[in-house]
Amino acid sequence: MGYVLLAMMIVAGTCSYAQKDKLKAEIETAIKGADGEVGIGIMDLSTKETLLFGRDHKFPMQSIFKFPLAMAVLDQVDKGKLQLDQKIRITKQDLLPNTWSPLRVKYPEGNADVTIAELLGYTVSQSDNNGCDILFRLVGGTRVVDSYIKKLGVKGIAIVATEEEMARHWDVQYTNYCYPAAMLRLLEIFHEAKKLSRTSTEFLWKRMVETSTGPGRIKGLLPKDAIVGHKTGTSGTNEGLLAATNDVGIMQLPNGKNIAVVIYISDTRMDEKNRDLVTAKVSRLVWDHYSK
Repeated sequence: MGYVLLAMMIVAGTCSYAQKDKLKAEIETAIKGADGEVGIGIMDLSTKETLLFGRDHKFPMQSIFKFPLAMAVLDQVDKGKLQLDQKIRITKQDLLPNTWSPLRVKYPEGNADVTIAELLGYTVSQSDNNGCDILFRLVGGTRVVDSYIKKLGVKGIAIVATEEEMARHWDVQYTNYCYPAAMLRLLEIFHEAKKLSRTSTEFLWKRMVETSTGPGRIKGLLPKDAIVGHKTGTSGTNEGLLAATNDVGIMQLPNGKNIAVVIYISDTRMDEKNRDLVTAKVSRLVWDHYSK
């Protein structure tokens, strides 16, 4: 299919145009020849300086949608509708086979009481698919989460199908889509800590920092002690085509800057090593640029 750069935009910030042009050119080089659709969003959360590639493409989120789901759950916690220490009964019927689920590995027969805090940990940090759908049912379904995100003023994100529903047919995953700018905006809102309480924001941030999936993506080429709160998303393959290799999050740089990063690779035939390497190279360029 070949590399597709759909669009790019720079919004003026504190860096010189020459510096921004240099970063843009470096990223173009890093993603040149990447197979599939590439979407990138970068924002300095202090100056709001923004860089976008692939801004007009609807990228399938896959497990990235567990980040807005977690925000919706914590919103209900803040409103007193749910409690983090509230225990949810997990049955064997909740633990679908043939899907990624560390929760099922720990409780293969179900019959366990698991707190909402634990479910959020499984869902965000370990990207558990069964934990995800249990939380969707708990808050009232995908429509409730989609409505919550739209009420935050974020346009360009659609949350339509659960993990179970996405697994039924290849095309369903494309109904859960997100433009790069929309995810940047959601990360910005989360970082501002004005829509969620400080306690809920810190709780979710910790789970994102603890993310164990996709170690070779945003964090792949960063210093080992780099602090990044992020969420990954990965699809299966269909006749060699992979719909989504995603990673989104916030870098906390040693100089105090916080940089939101969104990197999507969609509809690609690249192997995992090369997909992750594209993401890691872009992430390192961003790290180095804003560390100056």
